[in-house]
Amino acid sequence: MKKICLITCSLLLSYSLSACAPAIVIGTGTGIVVSNDRRTMGAFLDDGTIERKANRILGRNKSLSENTHINITSVNGLVLITGEISRQEQRGQILDAIRNIKGVQRTVNEIRIAAPSSLTERSADTWLTSKAKTHLMADERVDSTRIKVVTENKSVYLMGLVTPKEADYAVQAVQRTRGVRRIVKLFEYIDR
Repeated sequence: MKKICLITCSLLLSYSLSACAPAIVIGTGTGIVVSNDRRTMGAFLDDGTIERKANRILGRNKSLSENTHINITSVNGLVLITGEISRQEQRGQILDAIRNIKGVQRTVNEIRIAAPSSLTERSADTWLTSKAKTHLMADERVDSTRIKVVTENKSVYLMGLVTPKEADYAVQAVQRTRGVRRIVKLFEYIDR
């Protein structure tokens, strides 16, 4: 409980500071995450490049960006694609475009054919992600810096390089999050 309180206070403090301070906190936090991440530095950088290239491709192609809401998350070459599209043919085009990006090993298609989610729905998903991350950080059996949490339409996707036991602990921690409809494990398992 003390850990949750400390985390919550830290988050609130960072939001209340000027624009420069969160950048320093975030920059330091990212350094900590990189040092604990089990991906190689090259894989970490490649994942960022994959995400940027995918977003650039989608943003430049009007037929792929019109009336859509797409999120791209890459961890160790596994690319999770979430969101909503208005037309079925957009799904294939999006998948083809992303699969052709250098470094993409595998894609997970979680695109729904529906109207783009509202700002209220996206905010609710962001709040669920924050709550899930807080539960992960509070669980001493889990190194939360090794797990990426993505929420879309109340589904929580867990990604990262973990042992099977760490994956089980992570799922148990996230299950305590109210409002989560389902938990999808997209972990890459390692032996330790």
